[in-house]
Amino acid sequence: MRIGIVVHGPNIIDSGYALKLINLLKGYGDVKARLGGTMGRTAVIDASLEDVIDISRKLVPSDSLKIFHDDGVDVIFLLNYGKSDVTGQVFGYKVYNHYVDKISKDDIPVIQIERPGEADGSVIPWNNDLQIAHDLSSKLNLSITTPEEVYEKHIKQDDAGLNQRIVHGVSPGENIMVNSVVIGKTNSDKLTLIAKDNHIVDIVGGELKIHGLEKLGEVDLSSAIIKTGLLRHAKVTPRVIHSDRSGDFKVSFLDHAGEDVYKFRDSDLVITVGDDTTLISSDILYRFDIPVIGITDGDLDKVVEDGFKVKNSIIFEVESGFDDVCGRNIKRQIFGGAEVCHDFENMEEVKVRIEEIIKDINCKYKINYID
Repeated sequence: MRIGIVVHGPNIIDSGYALKLINLLKGYGDVKARLGGTMGRTAVIDASLEDVIDISRKLVPSDSLKIFHDDGVDVIFLLNYGKSDVTGQVFGYKVYNHYVDKISKDDIPVIQIERPGEADGSVIPWNNDLQIAHDLSSKLNLSITTPEEVYEKHIKQDDAGLNQRIVHGVSPGENIMVNSVVIGKTNSDKLTLIAKDNHIVDIVGGELKIHGLEKLGEVDLSSAIIKTGLLRHAKVTPRVIHSDRSGDFKVSFLDHAGEDVYKFRDSDLVITVGDDTTLISSDILYRFDIPVIGITDGDLDKVVEDGFKVKNSIIFEVESGFDDVCGRNIKRQIFGGAEVCHDFENMEEVKVRIEEIIKDINCKYKINYID
């Protein structure tokens, strides 16, 4: 039997269950595993699992499922560890249906293993009630949940309106992230986002962050990736991969946390714009020993438990609301609108040039050095 495994998110990896399940499934046939999601990639690196779980491409889970479908495997497993049984099952429902929209024939069994080790964990055979699902249910002490149960309990109410999206499994006081942009904070355990003309215009169960909505711009609410709370819950010891970077000093520009940070892993320095973008990207780039120069305005929403930064990184904290203004000027004057620059010899030269640009904008700032 040829088995494809899609591993989603950091929690299934940090818990140790990704590797346990992969090893368990090896008893049923030949196994190949791949990942979806940026924070999951970081967890794979920290766990030294690059040779077990393919992280070479940035893929959403439904695309990872499609790759295995196109490869003609006999069964596909989706491994996830949601914040609750509700969020995990709704996640699986959406991933499976996005996947079905991308294939011509739904002829390969897809089985989700959700929250293994938890009392509310489950095995969900999305399109074929194979015996292997029942075997795993018994071995893992997880209940079998049918697609019909997921739909009736959690999805049916979502069909009430095309321009609203109910977000399940939230708690008060959590950040709301849409496509990796923080757009608000919850104040209830029930959350609904409402959109008009592809823009989020209202929220039930939370408070919107106008600056975040401006950054997000247009969004298809039906297919958007929505998360609440921390992106990664586990306390981890980051694994640092040192590389011998040679040649011209390469400076890269990053102004949106949703971009593929990993494409900058061959840079000598990355300039990041925005508090959340700086927090997320510097934490990832720490694994590759790459310093950042961050442009922030102190409007930080905590989206990871610990934000690691390489020693000698520099954070410019500018007046509230000026981080994007400074970022646009830096991109225009240093990068000419591109995202890579080779015009500097070292980090100090970049720092001096950025300070000149900020001074020209005539906004107050302070510099924080990471030691």
